[in-house]
Amino acid sequence: MQNRFSAIINASIQVKQQILQNEQLLQQLQNAVEVITDAFKKGNKVLFCGNGGSAADAQHLAAEFSGRFYKNRKALPSEALHCNTSYLTAVANDYSYDVIYARIIEGTGIKGDVLVGLSTSGNSPNILKAFEAAHQNGMITIGFTGSTGGKMKDCSDILLNVPSTDTPRIQESHIMLGHIICELVEENVFG
Repeated sequence: MQNRFSAIINASIQVKQQILQNEQLLQQLQNAVEVITDAFKKGNKVLFCGNGGSAADAQHLAAEFSGRFYKNRKALPSEALHCNTSYLTAVANDYSYDVIYARIIEGTGIKGDVLVGLSTSGNSPNILKAFEAAHQNGMITIGFTGSTGGKMKDCSDILLNVPSTDTPRIQESHIMLGHIICELVEENVFG
């Protein structure tokens, strides 16, 4: 059993080592920090969306901004778009699950806001439609995906495509990258 533990932990470490060696991904990470910092400094908001485990990660990262990360500081305007279950179930029932995020972006997203979409495959239809709506509203999109980027590769202003095809390893790295963004943005905004 301990050999299995070691294999899983080592697989996670290997993905993170590949991230460290990927200059393009690290540049995209820096771009994400700069774009989110700029949005908050200008009074804009950062919205998150995902499905399943990626929805949990979206909610986690939004809470780091709207609550706190390291510093006791003013709350930053950030939320995960799936947390209003009445809205979510109404739109999914009355229209389609594929538009649950796009409709709320149409109504609340404004120029200069940032939409962060998490999808390990990069092919989630509701995230893709949300990115389309975000672009129509003048928002910036940041995609967290797996190795290929999927369809999100072509519609993300900034793409953080983790070099893996293994969903748990991708999600572990999404949280790590998200925490890096939260820490550096908090430092940039609050000193």
